[in-house]
Amino acid sequence: MDLNEYQAKSKKSALYPSFGAKYVYPALGLASEAGEVAGKIKKAIRDNNGLINESRKDDIKGELGDVMWYVAQLATELGLTLDEIAQANIEKLYSRLERGTIHGDGDKR
Repeated sequence: MDLNEYQAKSKKSALYPSFGAKYVYPALGLASEAGEVAGKIKKAIRDNNGLINESRKDDIKGELGDVMWYVAQLATELGLTLDEIAQANIEKLYSRLERGTIHGDGDKR
C-alpha cells in the first residue's frame, strides 16, 4: 500500500467531531498519540533497561499506526497528500545532507 492509498482508505474511518476548524481534532489526536508512543518507549527504559520485547514492539506498532492515521487526517483536512509531504521531507533532508547542515537546529537550515 502506498501513502496516498493509505490516506484515502483511512479517510473512510474519519468520523470525528468538527469543532471549529476541521483540522483541530486530528492535530490534537496526533499530539496525543505521539505522546503514547513516547510513553511506551519511556516504560521500556524504566521497566526493561530500554530493551523492546515483542509485546512492547506490537504495542508501539499500534500506537505508530494511530499516529499515521492522525497524520493522514490532518493532511487531508489541510488539502495535502502524504506522498507530497513525504517527497518534500526527503528533498529537505537530502538538501541538508548535501549542504552539511543535517545537524543543528532551525527549520530553514
